[in-house]
Order: sequence, then structure tokens, then C-alpha cells
Amino acid sequence: MMRFISFSSGSCGNCSLLLGPHSGLVIDAGVGIRRVKKELENVGLGYDALSAILITHDHGDHIRSLGSFCKRLTLPVWTTPVLHDALAHHPFTAEWIGPCRQQLQAGVWTPVTVDFDVRYFVVPHDATQCIGLAIRCGEELFVLMTDMGHVTPEALHWASEATTVVVESNYDMDMLVGGDYPQELKDRISHGIGHLSNNACADAITHFWHPGLKNLFLCHLSGNNNTPELAYASALDALKSLGVEPGTVALRVLRRGIASPLLVL
Repeated sequence: MMRFISFSSGSCGNCSLLLGPHSGLVIDAGVGIRRVKKELENVGLGYDALSAILITHDHGDHIRSLGSFCKRLTLPVWTTPVLHDALAHHPFTAEWIGPCRQQLQAGVWTPVTVDFDVRYFVVPHDATQCIGLAIRCGEELFVLMTDMGHVTPEALHWASEATTVVVESNYDMDMLVGGDYPQELKDRISHGIGHLSNNACADAITHFWHPGLKNLFLCHLSGNNNTPELAYASALDALKSLGVEPGTVALRVLRRGIASPLLVL
């Protein structure tokens, strides 16, 4: 059995926890450690539930509090060699990351805790490097793919085998185009190395959905160019277009700055 809680998802900060029978994986560290402690206490957990940290990329909303996690908890931090080199020089992490450094290797499953094996795949985003994660626990496969300008064949491959998928649904195209962002920022978001739109997310769902998919969580929604209702409706329409019976897949939006319940996957 796996359980999952999102502490926050979006440019305001990204951090979540995946729990197995005996260990827990923190995914990204863009939320303050005191806030994480409070949310853990709200569901009857403490720091002892945290066994390791996975980092997807080196943007501040994903690593803002990683230095504090390393200083306070000295948990192993798993990511790619490229990202570790970037973290070793980043002002948020340079002072504390060294003793916590653990490297994921390309193309193989890496055992990161007693419960979890991890493989990564690179996704297009304007960071030093950005990775999606395939996390295996027994017969369950949890796949997270966020901060990606477009969906790659490798991302679709892993999602099409997963029991739980967390996928970015960042912006509504009409809201972005009609909004007050500078054109340069609109282009950065929408031109292939930024973020995934609701429509692109919905299209991906039609390609990776399979009968074994149990949970579908939408993440990293924009606070200016999207709403939870629009993202949810877009994904739901994609499932309906496939003839998926209502309730077959647990569809949920992970909110900005608001913790989810502790979800049994």
C-alpha cells in the first residue's frame, strides 16, 4: 500500500510525500520545513516518516527549502549527477547538500529506500535539467511528470504503465493569451520548454490512459492563467472521450499552497 500527500503544488512551492509500508519519499522541497512538520502532524505523522528526498530540478519553487531539510534532517537527496552539480553551486543548497548527495543513474532502477525503487526520465523544461520520476513500490507504479514544455514518448511510456500519475496541467491557453503577462513570458511558458497546458495534458491522458490506472492527479496549476475547475474539466473530458466510466479513475487537482488529504493510492 502507498499513501500520498501534496503539501503544495505550483509556482508558490512544490513538495509532496509518498509513503510506503516502512519509509517515505519527499518529492521536491519548495515548502518550508516547519510547514511540512505542521502538515505531517495534522495527519498523525512526524519527521520520522521521511526517509529520503527526490529532486526533479533546480528551480526555486522546487528547492527553496532543500538546504533546511539537509541541515535539519540530513536525509539522502537523490537526483541526477547533472542536477547534483547544479545544487552544489546553488545559493539555496550549496552549503548543505554535500553530505546528503546520492545519485540516480540513467536507465536503471535505483533502490532509494527499503520500499522504493526509482527511475528517472528527462523532460523538456528551462532548468539545468528536469526529470520525471517513475517510483516502484511492490506492484504499484507512481509516475510524476511536471514542469515539462511538451510530453515526450518516454514520459508517455512510463505513464501508460502507472497505477498513479501526477501530471502537470499548468495553464488555460485562452487565459494565458488574454492575460497581462509580457509576451516574452507567455512564449517561455507555451513554446515547448516551459509548462504543459490543460489541452496538452488532456491530450496526453488520451494517450497514456490504460485500465490499470487508478489515480490521476493534476499538478502545478498556474495562479494567474488557470483555475482548478478548468483543469479538472479538461482532464475529465479526456477520460470521458475514452469511455472511462465515472469513478474508475480517482481524478484530483493538487492545489497551490493547500495540502491535500493523506490519500491511499
